[in-house]
Amino acid sequence: MTRWTTDTAADAAACVALAAGLVAGSLAVARTGEERALDPLGCALLLAAALPPAWRRTRPIPVALVSATACVTYYALLYPGIFAAAPVLLAVYTVVALGRLPEGVVVAVAFDAALYLAVAVPHGAYAVFDGVWWTAGFLAAVVVIGHMVATHRAYLREVELRAAEAERTREEAALRRAGEERLWIAQELHDTLTHTISVINVQTGAASHLLAKGDPAPAGDALAAIRASSQEAMRELRATLGVLRRVDDGGDPGLARLPELVERARRAGLPVTYEVLGEPRPPAEGADLAAYRIVQEALTNVLKHAGTPVTTVTAEYHGDTVTLRVTDDGEPVDDRPGHGMGLIGMRERAVAAGGSLSAGRGPDGGFRVEAELPLAGTA
Repeated sequence: MTRWTTDTAADAAACVALAAGLVAGSLAVARTGEERALDPLGCALLLAAALPPAWRRTRPIPVALVSATACVTYYALLYPGIFAAAPVLLAVYTVVALGRLPEGVVVAVAFDAALYLAVAVPHGAYAVFDGVWWTAGFLAAVVVIGHMVATHRAYLREVELRAAEAERTREEAALRRAGEERLWIAQELHDTLTHTISVINVQTGAASHLLAKGDPAPAGDALAAIRASSQEAMRELRATLGVLRRVDDGGDPGLARLPELVERARRAGLPVTYEVLGEPRPPAEGADLAAYRIVQEALTNVLKHAGTPVTTVTAEYHGDTVTLRVTDDGEPVDDRPGHGMGLIGMRERAVAAGGSLSAGRGPDGGFRVEAELPLAGTA
């Protein structure tokens, strides 16, 4: 059963009880000399006033008008009782409580004026009698109460809407954070695994070549490098998972570990050197990991796309920034295959850390990646 049906049934039962009370009260009240005895017509008018409020929630204005008309007619015919206005008070309250204050005030004023005109004027009693004043007071009271109820309901609706909007905003923020975390995880895994797999691929090719030539001793060195690279990959994966679990083991990659990264690339067969210019200073928050990953991806690209050219990694400290350069003298840039998402990922990391990145042909040919990142204490 719906709420509307339940409310209507309750209103109908209340209106039946109200009608019975109006009839009983009007029969019991003492009549004055001018009032007529309650007859079937008077009972019918009381019922006409009391029963329509059963539909007061769905048809508030028509119900108020019907009840007011029946009540005015009842008093105009000089039937006894002071209870006939009760259905009108209920109807006016409903109109105002439903948020229709102007209409409710108009109905209330029109009813009180009609009551005065219907009772006083035909009998030549132009003075406002007490019943009009009492009715006006009760009407003012139900208008005020109805307006308070309407205001409270509007406030509750606003609170519910704001709560729903806040919940929707929280859900959107959670989805956005989840998406950002997925991108971060993908980038970390890409940078970690691509570099290590590239090193393993180069060493595996070298080991296979040496074994095919019947020279197992150097092949053993290549296999040892593969093992070291695999251990490094597992260590970085554990570090990444530790971050996801909010575990800080103090081993995050950064500028301090660039020599290890260069040495690992050197063991993979890449002739690479590492230079530090200026006085080293700690990078800004977020820039340390970005610096490591940019150099890591740049060395990976050299191994994947340029073979084993002479490569130089430079960290130059000046002012409030550190400039990282990875240059090689390999084949011309135009002859190299595409770099996929590597360069895009490096640029995104640099920008996210508050820096910038450029990549392209080096001054003497080959390829150069240059990233400028902020140092700690800078705006």
